[in-house]
Amino acid sequence: MSGTESGRSRGSAGTARRELVENELYEHATRLFAERGFAGTSLQDIADAIGITRPALYYYVKSKEELLAKLVTEVTDGPLGELTALAGRPDLDPVQALRGVVDVLVRRRATQPERFRLLIRSEAELPEGLTAAYDKSRRAVLKTIAGVVEKGVRAGRFRPVDARVAALGLLGMCNWVAWWFQPGGRDSADAVTEQLADMAVGALERPDRRVPDGDGPAAALKLLRQDLDHLERVLDL
Repeated sequence: MSGTESGRSRGSAGTARRELVENELYEHATRLFAERGFAGTSLQDIADAIGITRPALYYYVKSKEELLAKLVTEVTDGPLGELTALAGRPDLDPVQALRGVVDVLVRRRATQPERFRLLIRSEAELPEGLTAAYDKSRRAVLKTIAGVVEKGVRAGRFRPVDARVAALGLLGMCNWVAWWFQPGGRDSADAVTEQLADMAVGALERPDRRVPDGDGPAAALKLLRQDLDHLERVLDL
């Protein structure tokens, strides 16, 4: 083995070890923050839980605030990137995009429920700069989901609803998974994701799935007028 190859091998091993330690660090920090609170947990507590010295811990993280920032970024920016990419895919129709949104949100909550619950419980303790970044990410997630709903409304696949309200409802339904889903329990993450996706589609999809003549507000208003005409006829019966 050449010196270059040997160096690459050592570098790969070092990267893998760092990832393993960081994952363990995040898991123990999440547990301790949840049990004792952010203020009641010290870096020494985290180092003891991992089984390393405090000076060794500084190789991975410099402060509790930095550690919490990494956890917050992972929970908020991760799904935002996936949702943004999903919303921009031209090959997905509105129903497929909506199901994709549910898939991203539910799987994240089901696989990392402790981290999401910690984030919610720690909102009041977040440093000012981190709070601003967290709020920005939350608004971006909401805007992206609302955009998926709005596209479905304009295309005539979804009922004429307030896209922002629908997005908030969808988020609430998916976020709650972090509190009740039990990995390894009776229901698998796949089964839960599929059922919640069916519920989201069922709540928004037009029963007749009519497609408007064209795109934009005028086409959506035409369908809405048809619905109002139908409702008036029903009330007259």
